[in-house]
Amino acid sequence: MKIIAGPCQHESYAQSLEIAQHCKAVCDDYGIEYIFKASFDKANRTHINGIRGQGLHSTMRDFEELKSRISNLKTLTDVHSPANIMMITEGYDDAVDVLQIPAFLCRQTDLIHAACKSKKIVNIKKGQFLAPWDVAGILSKTEPAKEVWITERGTSFGYNTLVVDFTGMQYILDNYNVPLIFDATHAVQKPGGQGNSSGGNRAYVQPLCRAASAMGVSNFFLEVHPDPDNAPSDGPNMIKLNDFDKIVKEIYDFNYNRRTQ
Repeated sequence: MKIIAGPCQHESYAQSLEIAQHCKAVCDDYGIEYIFKASFDKANRTHINGIRGQGLHSTMRDFEELKSRISNLKTLTDVHSPANIMMITEGYDDAVDVLQIPAFLCRQTDLIHAACKSKKIVNIKKGQFLAPWDVAGILSKTEPAKEVWITERGTSFGYNTLVVDFTGMQYILDNYNVPLIFDATHAVQKPGGQGNSSGGNRAYVQPLCRAASAMGVSNFFLEVHPDPDNAPSDGPNMIKLNDFDKIVKEIYDFNYNRRTQ
């Protein structure tokens, strides 16, 4: 089992430290591998005035400090271009353990190739516009990778709406020899539905995690924040940091019960 959790974007060292310490302590209690996530640049904001983040250099320096403060902390961040990957591997190689390909970029061959040559784990978010069987095309581009994960985060259904196709998730589990991660927080997003800030409903995150756990998913992606309603991005669908414990407990309980039945 693994849980990737952190804020949508890295806002400050102090906040990311608070989130990483809390989430790792909770996951450690259940023997779950924890990976802290935060974006240095939200490059696909709906509006030009959207807050994008602290930038690569500042964020990577803070990641290095987080890893020095928290024992055995693993980290993940999004990359948007081969140039991003080069800057990380040449200047901040120890700061990041997992490179993430955003959903809108999951078919960008050069980006996938560059990430897979980095000798880091690569997490690829399946695009909202792809069918489960289209994942085969993505994986065909990952040959040199150290390890590849596929993250499901919902499928576009008309305008500003995503749906979670559990039959599609079962298809991925049955047909690809890579870990499947369920992104329960982006799955409840209303993409572009509120103009500059995406809409969403975090109340659906816990039941979706429950359903995914029951069907056999053991790896999860959760965006968390101490005050999501005032976050610069993805606030409506991020869960509150204080609710992380109960969601992880339920994920663990459902997975444990499934394994012991």
